[in-house]
Amino acid sequence: MIDAVRYLVAGGITWRAMPADFPLWDRVYAFAKRWRIKGLLSELHNRLRGWVREDAGRDPQPTAAIIDSQSVKGDATVPAASRGYDAGKKINGRKRHIVVDCLGLLLAVMVTAANVTDRDAAMPLLERVRTRFHRIVLVWADGGYTGRLVDWAKEKLQLTLQIIKRSDDTKGFVVLPRRWVVERTLSWLMRSRRLVRDYETLPEVHEAMVLWSMTRLMTRRLARRRG
Repeated sequence: MIDAVRYLVAGGITWRAMPADFPLWDRVYAFAKRWRIKGLLSELHNRLRGWVREDAGRDPQPTAAIIDSQSVKGDATVPAASRGYDAGKKINGRKRHIVVDCLGLLLAVMVTAANVTDRDAAMPLLERVRTRFHRIVLVWADGGYTGRLVDWAKEKLQLTLQIIKRSDDTKGFVVLPRRWVVERTLSWLMRSRRLVRDYETLPEVHEAMVLWSMTRLMTRRLARRRG
């Protein structure tokens, strides 16, 4: 069942287009829904992340993180109530906000309408991260998170939100410290065809697809190193 769901995420197919080598599509769909609702998918993802961090010589619990967002176009299956228009990126759809550790592994994800600003989405997302990972004290972010969010994170969550900006004198492409890590994670997600565009009716299902994509990446990494 797990291989079937991961095939769907990687290949970008619909549930009804599940190949005959896998169980019937409605059984796979029911399995994925049950794992999402009961939190089993999150449990699997979190355990894999801890093993990957240990293999890399890191503590399973991170102490620093990076936050960023990515807007994706919404398919016709995305209802108007949960979609919006990102004027900066000129994208009509949804926006996925992620927090990753220093290895680029996912710590938290939240999907909103594309017109939700990074600062507004960062508040509940950082609260979620602070609740799950008590050892995190530093979060890096880009210029979209400046303003009152920095003071709010310090006062309410005891988190240091450090803004990494691009220099005004810099021309062309430049790799910015720490920010490249989360940008790489966003590019990893785009390698899963199901995540290139938002096809999900519920934002929660899109979040689950992000978790499935990351479990696929981490299991491959573990198998490669231990093999």
